[in-house]
Amino acid sequence: MPDILILGASSGIAAACAHKYAANGYTVWLAGRNRALLQTQASDLAIRYKAQAHVLFFDAVDYESHKAFVDSLSFVPDVVLLAFGYLGDQTLAERDWQESERIIGSNYTGAVSIVNQLAILLEKNNKGVIAGISSVAGLRGKKNNYIYGSAKAGFTTYLSGLRNKLAKTGVHVLTILPGFVDTKMTEGMKLSKPLTAQPEAVADDIYNAISKKKNVIYTKSLWRYIMFVISNIPEPIYKKLSLG
Repeated sequence: MPDILILGASSGIAAACAHKYAANGYTVWLAGRNRALLQTQASDLAIRYKAQAHVLFFDAVDYESHKAFVDSLSFVPDVVLLAFGYLGDQTLAERDWQESERIIGSNYTGAVSIVNQLAILLEKNNKGVIAGISSVAGLRGKKNNYIYGSAKAGFTTYLSGLRNKLAKTGVHVLTILPGFVDTKMTEGMKLSKPLTAQPEAVADDIYNAISKKKNVIYTKSLWRYIMFVISNIPEPIYKKLSLG
């Protein structure tokens, strides 16, 4: 039975992916800080799909613990899904370094720290998929979220380089670029319905992309064309636009 390790397993996208993989015969390992919530999710998966579901404690910003976390795993994951992140408050982050640090730590530093360790494990065993959830926000800076976007830009570049490094091994790397997704992270935001995906649809996209060993996916796929246009607007024009 294959194993999937989901880091940041309490997020909306992660929870939907857990259901998708449990329904398809995977043993699901839910990793995060809220053990009580994750245990409830694991019990639901076990009852609903007769799946093996386990809970692991993981703190994305406790970088010093990451090597020990990977060393303690009793299995080699077939799939690693990195789903943690923190949108944060851009206005607060501009004047409060602690908020900036939390955004950067959650979306970039913590991600690189844990994936570095997992990449070593998977490469040693010549198997597995590392799937990282980044964001279209990292493809061009916007005034309302450029600190978050810059962290995601760094993570997207990291995944690209890691994919290049591991291309001749048995380890595949997938970059996931969601647009708007209807989750707690976007709760209260005014989002365009045609451009907003449901977590279950994103989970389907991720599952299919991993199965087909795609390199980069946008979800919804329309975001590929939107971001192509936005990324190619000349800077003198772009800086005058109100896209935030």
